[in-house]
Amino acid sequence: MKVQNLLPAKKISEYVDRILVIENNQVIQPFMLPLYANGVPNLLFKSVKGKLGNNNANYLTLFGQTVFPETLTLPESFTLIAYFFKPFTIISLFGIAAQELTDKPIDLDLLYPQQTFTLQERLLNAHTVEDMLAVLDDFIFKLISNSKTECSLVKYATNKIANAPSKESLVLVQKDLHVTERTFQRMFEKNIGVAPGLYRRICQFNTAFVQLNTRNFQKLTDIAFHNGYADQSHYIRTFKEFTNITPKDYLKFGTSS
Repeated sequence: MKVQNLLPAKKISEYVDRILVIENNQVIQPFMLPLYANGVPNLLFKSVKGKLGNNNANYLTLFGQTVFPETLTLPESFTLIAYFFKPFTIISLFGIAAQELTDKPIDLDLLYPQQTFTLQERLLNAHTVEDMLAVLDDFIFKLISNSKTECSLVKYATNKIANAPSKESLVLVQKDLHVTERTFQRMFEKNIGVAPGLYRRICQFNTAFVQLNTRNFQKLTDIAFHNGYADQSHYIRTFKEFTNITPKDYLKFGTSS
């Protein structure tokens, strides 16, 4: 299996944070990919149809915020490409309120039936991953060209919270924006898909998750304190909340979402 984490092309970089490519040409048994909360929406292309939880998954799936853990199952050899968007882009690119997609990924053809059919055919007929990326880049660039202006307040808030996901930063950001707590919450639910407090906790979990994956620690207590958890037990409870397993069990699998 080949895994690549790529930076987006300059023309889409204001809306796309990173790109994940997984190629697996030796699938004998169904391949299961866990999907965990990471604070950002994404567009997922799979060269084969599969299952998302208990539901059928088509070739192109649009995800909003993922809070509850899910599993993508692919039955045969595949190429998977995921475009991870900036957290505030659902409304501006796709024209729907972000909370409508929270834990409710949808087939892209429900939004753009004709465009998705053409996009899907081009992707399935592409000969290389580079060709697939070029096709997806062009599709997303067209969305950007037709996009509504993103909410600058939400963009500011998500950047601040993601870079320092502490309870204190949440209070400071709300004060910086000069909005009430209720307005702050509505702004996040509409543009991000979750309340500010939950978004902060997801960002905190994801930062710790990256540290866990890179094995940049000696014991779990190091991760807990480095990421602002009260203690190791607090970190383990949060990890189980977002993954349904413990950090130690996760490491045994040797996989990441």
